[in-house]
Amino acid sequence: MAFLADALKRVKPSATITITQKARDLKAQGKDVISLSVGEPDFDTPDNIKEAAIAAIRRGETKYTPVPGIPQLREAITRKLKRENGLDYKASQTIVGTGGKHVIYNALLATLNPGDEVICVAPYWVSYPEMVALCGGTPTFCEATIQNNFKLQPADLEAAITPKTKWLILNSPSNPSGAAYTHAEMKALTDVLMRHPHVWILTDDMYEHLVYGDFKFVTPAQVEPGLYERTLTMNGVSKSYAMTGWRIGYAAGPQHLINAMDLVQGQQTSGTSAISQWAAVEALDGTQEHIPVFRKAFERRRDLVVSMLNQTRGLKCPTPEGAFYVYPDCSGLIGKTLPNGKTIETDEDLVMGLLENEAVAAVHGTAFGLGPNFRISYATSDEKLEEACRRIQRFCAELR
Repeated sequence: MAFLADALKRVKPSATITITQKARDLKAQGKDVISLSVGEPDFDTPDNIKEAAIAAIRRGETKYTPVPGIPQLREAITRKLKRENGLDYKASQTIVGTGGKHVIYNALLATLNPGDEVICVAPYWVSYPEMVALCGGTPTFCEATIQNNFKLQPADLEAAITPKTKWLILNSPSNPSGAAYTHAEMKALTDVLMRHPHVWILTDDMYEHLVYGDFKFVTPAQVEPGLYERTLTMNGVSKSYAMTGWRIGYAAGPQHLINAMDLVQGQQTSGTSAISQWAAVEALDGTQEHIPVFRKAFERRRDLVVSMLNQTRGLKCPTPEGAFYVYPDCSGLIGKTLPNGKTIETDEDLVMGLLENEAVAAVHGTAFGLGPNFRISYATSDEKLEEACRRIQRFCAELR
């Protein structure tokens, strides 16, 4: 009898975590590493949110919390969804988890049976298919190519749906591409979903506030109210509020689904940190004045990185609508030779060569299901980004 579960054979380690750890190890050895591999804002949590957490500690809000979240945060979530997305939910239709990943995992664990399929749009966040596999489902894939600006096309979605499809996971703006759907583009996808009433939609809106120019964010149940009863709208405070370490994600959806997720969470982690939840109440209900500041800085960084990468030999970098990632095509460098004489056969070879030769950490595109590309996070200072891009330019120019 094997000791470890067979389910582990279906799961790969997180590529983003692996690359980030390798960068940390090189930095600990004294290397001047610039890490562009982690999806974490470099800004500090706004002071009003930190003060709310301190006040909660002083009030003695340090005990166990209700499994689905403290009532004050669940009410704040309903206000946020109504105010910003035009969605009406009761507090009982919301749930709070230890980060967005936890919320998604609980939804899949509560709903998937062996043989159930979940459509993941490639390029996808590395954790989606692995969570599906861990929960006993079967991840299926639908490509959103660079020719379509990394956006899922309605005909491709239609072709990907089978009688076994239970969920579509849709992330807009996207990690890793930064692509986001306009109202018209989202309506074209929801029209397809309306024709397939057995398919549920899990929408990951974590980067909602990080959209640039005149772009307007929309979420599926907002665009098509007919999908309300089979949509789980997931969000969190990590990216827009620079609260990654506070570990707060949340979702709203049909009552029976939330009840099922509550049941799972009750036997898994129970309630999320009381202090973090009180901080999240202030994040959602308090001043939002930091968001335009964050947005302006990220937009400036996006433009810097896109410009410099498009001046780099062998790279083609589309301009994304949101998030804080770019996803350049590196097909022009496949077949080139690294300084050590090794041929670049994959995008993973490329990013490992970049890390070893120029101490810049990025994540290879095949980890996100679509290559040859690589992901760069521009959630760091302008100075570091400019230096990193100079190193990338030098590295690519020296390939033979």
